[in-house]
Formats: sequence, C-alpha cells, structure tokens
Amino acid sequence: MATWKVAPALAAGCTAVLKPSELASVTCLELADICKEVGLPSGVLNIVTRLGPDAGAPLSAHPDVYKVAFTGSFETGKKIMASAAPMVKPVTLELGGKSPIVVFDDVDIDKAVEWTLFGCFWTNGQICSATSRLLIHVNYLLLNPCHSITIQPHVAFG
Repeated sequence: MATWKVAPALAAGCTAVLKPSELASVTCLELADICKEVGLPSGVLNIVTRLGPDAGAPLSAHPDVYKVAFTGSFETGKKIMASAAPMVKPVTLELGGKSPIVVFDDVDIDKAVEWTLFGCFWTNGQICSATSRLLIHVNYLLLNPCHSITIQPHVAFG
C-alpha cells in the first residue's frame, strides 16, 4: 500500500515522506533500502517511524508538505483532514471499506467459496479491501434452496 502512495510522487520527480504504521514499519524500511540499492538519491524517499501524534500529526499540518495520502482509520482521517484544511492542502483518504463478493445465479459455487474465503482471510482480514459482505443473487437461492456450503475443510484453524 505504501508504494501506491509513494510511487506517483517519485515518478513525478518529487520527494516523499512515508510515515508507516508503528505496528508495521519494517516493510517500508525495506522499501527504502531497495530504493537506495537501485540508486535513488538520499533524501528523496524519507521514512519516519514514530507514533501518529508525534510524527503523522505534525507532518499533515506542516506547510512544506504539499499533499497528504493516508490509509487507516476514520478517526485519524478526520484529524488529518482538519489539520490540512486551513492550508487547503490536497488530501487523499482511504478509510476502510465494505468490499463485497457478488455471487450470481450462474456461479461455480466451489470457486465462489474459494475466492470468498481468500478475500476474507488473506492477510487475516487486516486490509481495507478484505471481503466484508457476501451478496448472493436471489435466483441462486431460489434454484438451490437446500444447498449448504461447508467452509471448515477450506479453513485451517489454530
């Protein structure tokens, strides 16, 4: 997700400051190492690893930060928007999602189950695009009223 935010800035010739979650910063530090290995000059991609109130809040309010892109909670997104508003600073917010799986009446039910489980449990559901709703076409239910789906064989518990 960090590359979705950083790559366009770097491609446009801008510098970028990346403030990852304090709970998951290692991959962003690895990204910085890779950028350095391929010749990105020092100071072009900058990683700040601190708690949100200590680093994220000052960054979003700083007059020399010209755009803020954030993925995370609704509450933090509101704070970022409020701190950027006095400067009319562009802000892009991804604040969670409701990502459905839509099952039509002509579905291969085994594939639908497989992809529904993947969508729900890939990354343990800790991603904004994780499947959170299942929408099944009424015709499928009418044509298969007794069809039950057992997911236990597909899920490893423990």
